[in-house]
Amino acid sequence: MRAVVLVSGGIDSLVTAATAVAAGRECAFLHVTYGQRTAARERRAFSEIADHYRPYRRLIADIAYLTAIGGSALTDANIAVPSSPSPGEELELAPGIPVTYVPFRNAHLLSIATSLAEVDRAQEIYIGATQVDYSGYPDCRREFYDAFEKAIEIGTKPDTHIRIVTPVINMSKAAIVREGLRLGAPFHLTWSCYQSTDLACGRCDSCQLRLKGFAEAGVTDPIAYEQ
Repeated sequence: MRAVVLVSGGIDSLVTAATAVAAGRECAFLHVTYGQRTAARERRAFSEIADHYRPYRRLIADIAYLTAIGGSALTDANIAVPSSPSPGEELELAPGIPVTYVPFRNAHLLSIATSLAEVDRAQEIYIGATQVDYSGYPDCRREFYDAFEKAIEIGTKPDTHIRIVTPVINMSKAAIVREGLRLGAPFHLTWSCYQSTDLACGRCDSCQLRLKGFAEAGVTDPIAYEQ
């Protein structure tokens, strides 16, 4: 069975990719860059992860128009990325929708993945969405993916049937780390920082959640941090 796997370069998408490979899927890896601050570093992480797993196909898609649309701290330099003043200190995310939410981004990602899956006759799309740590992201909820499956069914050829697989959607970061360790996932190749491209800052939301996940899993994060 073929699957299109969305691989951002972070730990959630890495463990999702490892899950697809462990399930015996013949995988195409898809990376989407959308003008985010650390796009080049994330692309490098994707390439190294793809080199590790050797999918039958890899595709990098550029949708930088999301930067022109704006509305997110990840794409708009005028919106600050939230950070914690003390690395290692638990960061409490603001209530409601986080400023790091990129408006309707996952729909764009899934549309590209669907086009690729239909052409390659893949039956599944794997995406590393999680509704536990990032419950404020409306496009990370399972009901969103259920609705998108229906749109795929209606909007593709009659013989196209594609399931959206979200293996980490109900996992905490610690559980994702543990699952990745069980699957032998190369965490040292990943990148999660929202701000830096050399050493991870250790202060942004994403770094804090990642560090917390590794700490709760009882293992050391293999990437380097500024502090």
